[in-house]
Amino acid sequence: MTEQGETFDGGCTCGAVRYRMESKPMIVHCCHCHWCQRETGTSFALNALIEADRVTLLQGQLEKVATPSNSGKGQDIFRCPQCHIAVWSNYGGLGDKVDFVRVGTLDEAHRLSPDMHIFTASKQPWVVIPEGQLVFEEYYNNKKYWPAESLTRLREALGLPVGN
Repeated sequence: MTEQGETFDGGCTCGAVRYRMESKPMIVHCCHCHWCQRETGTSFALNALIEADRVTLLQGQLEKVATPSNSGKGQDIFRCPQCHIAVWSNYGGLGDKVDFVRVGTLDEAHRLSPDMHIFTASKQPWVVIPEGQLVFEEYYNNKKYWPAESLTRLREALGLPVGN
């Protein structure tokens, strides 16, 4: 993971949209669920979860596209209105307080590797997860696996009491 205070710039393919993550993410998920596979047209989605108020739109506008999700709570995908690249999402469970930034849209995507692989029960059989990675067949218990600092940040973003 990165140090506090680092920033990460990114954008869409055509360059109309530019954004900055103002700090390291709380956590980075590599999600192998069928929904992410269908949505991305590939084998998984790599998402950096970060407080929405730590993501600054530097240039352009985003188009919000409401889509269904496996949870039934829905998902809003924010896309460039010109090239239609998905830049980040908000999921119904966390609302608009946490952005799931598509790591592949970062200028230096190599700076963020997955902290864990989730929903691996539905991963493509030819995807090989490196030895030593946290792997979960479905979802997992945030309180057990997230760093304490990230849990505090999540609670603060959601307006929940810290320390519970």
